[in-house]
Amino acid sequence: MIPYSLLDLAPVTEGSDPTQAFRNTLDLARHAERLGYLRYWLAEHHNMPGIASAATAVLIGHVAGGTSTIRVGAGGIMLPNHAPLQVAEAFGTLASLYPGRIDLGLGRAPGTDQPTARALRRYFDSADAFPQDVLELLAYFEPAVPGQLVRAVPGAGVDVPVWLLGSSLFSAKLSARLGLPFAFASHFAPDAMDEALALYRRDFQPSARLAQPYAMLGLNVVAADSDAEARRLFTTQQQSFIRLRRGQPGLIPPPIDDIESYWTPPEKLMVERSLACAVVGAPGTVQDGVADFIERHRPDEVMITANVFEHAARCHSFALAAEAMKRLGNSA
Repeated sequence: MIPYSLLDLAPVTEGSDPTQAFRNTLDLARHAERLGYLRYWLAEHHNMPGIASAATAVLIGHVAGGTSTIRVGAGGIMLPNHAPLQVAEAFGTLASLYPGRIDLGLGRAPGTDQPTARALRRYFDSADAFPQDVLELLAYFEPAVPGQLVRAVPGAGVDVPVWLLGSSLFSAKLSARLGLPFAFASHFAPDAMDEALALYRRDFQPSARLAQPYAMLGLNVVAADSDAEARRLFTTQQQSFIRLRRGQPGLIPPPIDDIESYWTPPEKLMVERSLACAVVGAPGTVQDGVADFIERHRPDEVMITANVFEHAARCHSFALAAEAMKRLGNSA
């Protein structure tokens, strides 16, 4: 059985608020720990009313402190928004508090719009310096040497696994060159997935951090007791994508009965293309869909995500997804 992990954005649903979103996140993390998920990752986004994980490192600490064994990390920290030293200190602190349980995934997008990027005191063109920033950050995690003028305290000599995240070939190439694990954002931008995976595996150079390539793929899995109910729950994610493309991001909407009346034909094509890596249905449908995804793409790990409006239904979806992964492992 390949490892399966969970990506959460601490969604803020209509009629709720961030306080409730954080309660739900911790409850879901504890649920995931019991279900056998390997990792629980949170992602940095800014100026998005429906996503409460902007202060990602703070929320990681909250989740790690409320769980016992599951790995907790960032999927990811958007490095252009931060000084590498500050990231090293934050994650050095987390890894010192929760040894052996903290992951650091790095992205090169700002995770927001350009006005907000400016408000963060960094600029989108700082993404051009992403490779240098990654190297600087990795150096801060190395043991400090005599005469070193700047060190991360905590951070120097602390074991923090570092991943690169991406939805294009850029991070695949950089991950391969630096010998780092690679996570591809196929759950919302799958177009370059197969090419990126092939490039990463072909060009991978072993490093002190990783001896052989290790690739994780994102997969939307919305599971329910029937195919019809799962498809209905999935309309929450579909609506959210359309609202974002219309320039109207807001709180996470409840599901609707007729998605066809909500979107235009071009919007439908956009959503279906963006969410092509999605398995939606009852337990049997989910097991078959996940098995097909793994067979076709051969990831080393699957990162499952689900934007489901009702918290109980979301927990149930992740439980059914975990059961499907376990059955696949047993059959293998």
